[in-house]
Amino acid sequence: MHRLCAIPGDGIGREVVPAALDVLKKLLPKVKVEEAEGGWECFERHGEAVPESTLACMRDCGAGLFGAVSSPSGKVPGYRSAILTLRQALDLHVSLRPVRSWPVTSPKAGIDLMILRENSEGLYSGREHWEAEGVAVAERVISKAACQRLAQRTADVAKARQARRITLVHKANILPLTCGLFRDTCRDLLMGEGWGDVLDERLVDVAALQLVERPEAFDLIVTTNLFGDILSDLACHWSGGLGMAPSLNWGDGIALAEPVHGSAPDIAGSGRANPLAAILSVALLLRYHWREETLANRLEAAVQRYLETTGHLDFGVDTTRTIAQGVIDAL
Repeated sequence: MHRLCAIPGDGIGREVVPAALDVLKKLLPKVKVEEAEGGWECFERHGEAVPESTLACMRDCGAGLFGAVSSPSGKVPGYRSAILTLRQALDLHVSLRPVRSWPVTSPKAGIDLMILRENSEGLYSGREHWEAEGVAVAERVISKAACQRLAQRTADVAKARQARRITLVHKANILPLTCGLFRDTCRDLLMGEGWGDVLDERLVDVAALQLVERPEAFDLIVTTNLFGDILSDLACHWSGGLGMAPSLNWGDGIALAEPVHGSAPDIAGSGRANPLAAILSVALLLRYHWREETLANRLEAAVQRYLETTGHLDFGVDTTRTIAQGVIDAL
């Protein structure tokens, strides 16, 4: 029996997570769901964004669904982003971020790519300090071990997808040590795994331009933490924006599904949050972590049918609940 730790978090996370769980329970009636706390409001209540009980729930269940998190724009003593804490505490070292064309929401047909983002280090390592008055420093950490794990996971996904192209994205011309280590380590492992014929590389600025001009030319994009964060947000335009952008934080024997969007406090509580990113994140959890390929395919096909049947996604008419129910009906 599958078990899931649900962490609604802040803002619209408390709306999209229950909606996605309703869909999951239609597919997996016996799934056992346990709810846990996390986020800015949790920090305000308890003095920690991710309580130890939440980490224990995640480790116990081995799988989770995270909603959204609000974060202060300035530094708050004792606070660290809940999602960054979860990624690092649970060693969720790879982020999968698919981008594909959907009916209604996508401005262009024929796009089906996946960004694999190193998820544990880089400029998101949490190493910031004041070097002197008026001088702040952030350290960029790139390790061979983390790059090898990312490349091995890429090889696994490439085999499952029968990848036609794998693109390493970096900035080694300006960052020869860190990006050079990333590029060389990933390239060596992927070539050793037999992917040399479809392997190429791009500087991150060129990759960004080509994602705008010719997104259909990409299949798998492999990159570092910050670059992956930016490129995946850019690329999700082709799916229909952040409301259609799922992700999976993926470790060894543990995974956390997470819609890419934020907590959207301006619409929180109005019932106008798009739950499809959370629902599609559940599909990633089903496919890659629980190895339920058939159920994942059914869920994605249901989203496709729902959009084709309704012919619109209009939050003057649609609500979080009606969209989720529409997907359930399409199942």
